[in-house]
Amino acid sequence: MKNLRSYFAMLLAVLLLGNNFAQAQTTTTTAKKPWSKTAKGAVIGGLGGAAGGAVLGRVIGGKSGTAKGAIIGAAVGGAGGALIGRRMDKQAAELKRDMAGARVERVGEGIKITFDSGILFAKNSSNLTSTAQANIAKLAETLKKYNDTNVLIEGHTDISGSDAINDPLSLRRAQAVANYAQAQGVEASRFETKGYGSRQPIADNSTEAGRVANRRVEVAIFANEKLQKAAEKGTI
Repeated sequence: MKNLRSYFAMLLAVLLLGNNFAQAQTTTTTAKKPWSKTAKGAVIGGLGGAAGGAVLGRVIGGKSGTAKGAIIGAAVGGAGGALIGRRMDKQAAELKRDMAGARVERVGEGIKITFDSGILFAKNSSNLTSTAQANIAKLAETLKKYNDTNVLIEGHTDISGSDAINDPLSLRRAQAVANYAQAQGVEASRFETKGYGSRQPIADNSTEAGRVANRRVEVAIFANEKLQKAAEKGTI
C-alpha cells in the first residue's frame, strides 16, 4: 500500500507540473500565474529523494535529464525545500546577471547552467577560451558567496567521432571547468565531474545546428547536506 501511495503521489506531481507548463505556454488574459520554482521544488522534493528525482528528471528534462535529475534527486521538499528554493532564486538572479555566455535555469531546489562548448573550447579541445574563463570566474564568485552547495559538472559531445574519443573528451571538458573554478578559490570537495560523450543529446545530430547544441557543458548546483538539514529545521 505504501508503494502504491508513493506511485500516485509521484503521478499527481507529474500531472500538476505538466499542467503548469502548459499554462505557461498559453497566452490569454485569464491565464493563471505559473507556480514559482520554489513551489515546484517543494512538491518534487516530497516524492522521495533520488528515486523520484531520477523519474521526474527524465519527465521534466526530456533527453537531457541528467543534471536536472541530480538536482531533483537532492530535493528536501516541503517547507525546507521552499526555503532552499528562495535561496537559490537569489543565486540564479546573480548568475543570470553576470554570466552572459551561459543559460541559467532554476530547477526545483537548484540551478542548472548550460554552456555551449563553442564558447568554452576550440574544436576537439579541452583548453578553456578566454571567454570561458571569464564566465567561470563569475560562477566561482557566486559559488564562494553561497558556499553551502554541491556542484555537478557534466560534459557532452555530438555524435561525430567514436566513443573512444568523445567519452574522455567530454570528461576532460567537465574537469577543465571544475579545475578553473577551483583555481578561483572554490573548494574541490564540492565538485563532481562526469563525461557522457554523445549519449545525452538534446537536439538532432543529423543537422549542424543540432550538433552544435549537443556539444555543451551542464552544471547542476544543489544544496549540500548541511544546508538541507538547516532548511529542514527552518534555521536558514
